[in-house]
Amino acid sequence: MQKTKPTHVRYLILLMLFLVTTINYADRATIAIAGSSLQKSLGIDAVTLGYIFSAFGWAYVAGQIPGGWLLDRFGSKKIYALSIFTWSLFTVLQGYVGEFGLSTAIVALFMLRFLVGLAEAPSFPGNARIVAAWFPTSERGTASAIFNSAQYFATVLFAPIMGWIVYTFGWQHVFVVMGGIGIVFSLIWLKVIHSPRNHPMINKEELDHIANNGGMVDMDNDQGKGKSGGPKWDYVKQLLTNRMMLGIYLAQYCINGITYFFLTWFPVYLVQERGMTILKAGFIASLPAICGFIGGVLGGIISDWLLRRGKSLTFARKAPIIGGLLLSTSIVTCNYVDIEWVVVGFMALAFFGKGVGALGWAVMSDASPKQIAGLSGGLFNMFGNIASITTPIVIGYIISSTGSFKWALVFVGANALVAVISYVFIVGEIKRVELKDTPKQGELPASEAGKLSEAKI
Repeated sequence: MQKTKPTHVRYLILLMLFLVTTINYADRATIAIAGSSLQKSLGIDAVTLGYIFSAFGWAYVAGQIPGGWLLDRFGSKKIYALSIFTWSLFTVLQGYVGEFGLSTAIVALFMLRFLVGLAEAPSFPGNARIVAAWFPTSERGTASAIFNSAQYFATVLFAPIMGWIVYTFGWQHVFVVMGGIGIVFSLIWLKVIHSPRNHPMINKEELDHIANNGGMVDMDNDQGKGKSGGPKWDYVKQLLTNRMMLGIYLAQYCINGITYFFLTWFPVYLVQERGMTILKAGFIASLPAICGFIGGVLGGIISDWLLRRGKSLTFARKAPIIGGLLLSTSIVTCNYVDIEWVVVGFMALAFFGKGVGALGWAVMSDASPKQIAGLSGGLFNMFGNIASITTPIVIGYIISSTGSFKWALVFVGANALVAVISYVFIVGEIKRVELKDTPKQGELPASEAGKLSEAKI
């Protein structure tokens, strides 16, 4: 009897994660591409623009734990679809803030960016949950790197398009177009995404391959059954007192500091510090992003290759992270060169290094406790994205007080260095966290109950 070949539905799922993350980051970046034109149109200064840039981050951080809990409670498919639809709707609405007076427009823009951040909160914890469910351990680094590298692909694909839209039609239209794309994609998501056991296209051979090699295929099959009505705060406390997790959180904060420079101030840097038009800046911004995309995919491939070569999980994940982030400190060199193509070259090198080192979500898929994969991912993303609040504001103040981007680039490079220090000296061995259930009042711990049961026998 001929053996049935396994299907490869998990690659379709990965494609969907890649596409949705591309849309996600493109919608985050709309404000950066429109930033210079928007400043002139509304008459706002660098500090105010920095606060508007940061509005997304305030809500995105605040929404991580609730978003992670919703994913664990109701499953990735429904919550993620709702997330895509709502963030896209709020993106569309940003295109109409120019209809109001100056002060109202600023408040409306801040609030809409805030709502986009809140709606996007479940996205990356959702990605991590889906990868943990659909991929064996030895494929998880590459899968995580591919969906994470979509942030660079978003810039490669959409920065020139968005720059052209702003240049040709005005800043308002970029929000309407990008938001419309997301609304359509939310309907496609509902059709394609299912848990491994419930997907109509998967066969038994692929399901067994995933399940027998570390994939958590039943993660979404029992939503709501026997679960408490809220987050397990004792579990959260255990994560917050775990040295490995604290090191990972600190490093992710620093890595995201680099990301949010490129997502917010980088196009403004090209226009104001380097004298480019917004059309040219849109195209130039895509060059470092291409390198970031290549680095992002390469980091995951290297990590999984090391794992298959027999290296420990700790070495396989840490080596690309440390090497890549050391490379990304080269961004500071841009302060010492004036030739345009050399500046872009160092920016590209820095973003390539950051891409190689951006394996935080692979580490989370390896380390998150099975009981609260969504909540754990939300906590990780919450700490990481505090940088989405602080980075735009800090850089805004640096530019306002110094009149240039020189110290802003030093600040970005320092973030990479601190992330390296965290992985070298704080994180230690990377392994899945085993959570302990706290017994209710009058109830014996599981270990003591087991001993008592044996004594009775």
